[in-house]
Amino acid sequence: MQVRIQGRREHYRTVAFDADRNAVLLIDQRVLPHEFKIVAVSDYERTASAISDMTVRGAGAIGATAAYGLAQGVRAFDGAEAAEFESHVASVYETLKNARPTAVDPVNAMNIVRSRMADGASINEKKTLALQAAEEFADEDVAHCRAIGEHGAELIKDGARVLTHCNAGWLAFVDFGTATAPMYVAQERGRAFHVFCDETRPRCQGAALTAWELSEQGISHEVIADNAAGYLMQRGEIDLVIVGADRLIAATGEVANKIGTYTKAVLAARHGIPFYVAIPLSTIDRELSSGSDIRIEERAGDEVLGAWGIDETGRRRYVRIAAPESGARNPGFDITPPELISGIITPHGIWDVNG
Repeated sequence: MQVRIQGRREHYRTVAFDADRNAVLLIDQRVLPHEFKIVAVSDYERTASAISDMTVRGAGAIGATAAYGLAQGVRAFDGAEAAEFESHVASVYETLKNARPTAVDPVNAMNIVRSRMADGASINEKKTLALQAAEEFADEDVAHCRAIGEHGAELIKDGARVLTHCNAGWLAFVDFGTATAPMYVAQERGRAFHVFCDETRPRCQGAALTAWELSEQGISHEVIADNAAGYLMQRGEIDLVIVGADRLIAATGEVANKIGTYTKAVLAARHGIPFYVAIPLSTIDRELSSGSDIRIEERAGDEVLGAWGIDETGRRRYVRIAAPESGARNPGFDITPPELISGIITPHGIWDVNG
């Protein structure tokens, strides 16, 4: 998507790769919306850390980052023994896999890379194939997101008031996004609509990232407190909910997404409001049999007990907002059952998970 830099609009991808430096290039999402910064991550362990500390976040973006990180680790191997190489690949894979365990995109992305590597007859060929596969995964992510937008745009009518939760925009993918993709296509088609962005505590990705994206794109929007959604629904001020997902269980239709998604789905059902989930195919988990088997990430309590922001001097600071002696519970995701989902917006159309 386009970003305004010193008065000029320039195109950026959330994740890219510098082959000359063997570095993964990431938009640092921790400092947005106050600063736009590209960081070059120099080795696969730092790439895994960038996923863990949420320098990069979002299902598709961390999938592409993991794919590039695997290629990065493979390319850094300087030995000649096949057994040592395979052991190194397995170690890189596990390090990146464990960086953020709830999302399935990194595993699916790296499995694609490893499958392509198997066609190489030598270590050097495998290195070349690894990077090719990672690049293709990133390109496919963009194409899938654009297709999601084409299908989902039909849901957004003139004058619609749309609620979204967290950030499933282009920052959460390589480009274009999932939950925001229908909005971008609807805008291209000349439709006027308004978006309510849940702030999405505790990390406030809705307020910091989705609102920034929509502002850059010139889409009408407002940030709301997470607990304001029910009030607006009760007053008839929300017509449609579109969210993203970090994992969809193929066997059951259950969806794992940012904490608070389940709450919005329950509220939408109570008020008869359509609730859609937008995903690329890489978010589908065909292995697990139940949402209860998903490992839900428990993050640091400091995220709940305080908040990051910019002070009057322009310095980024953390401020404690909770009582000094209080602890916190901080699950990062929740599970939404299929009966609360109106449909899944995919690159191949809108699926009915209850059909």
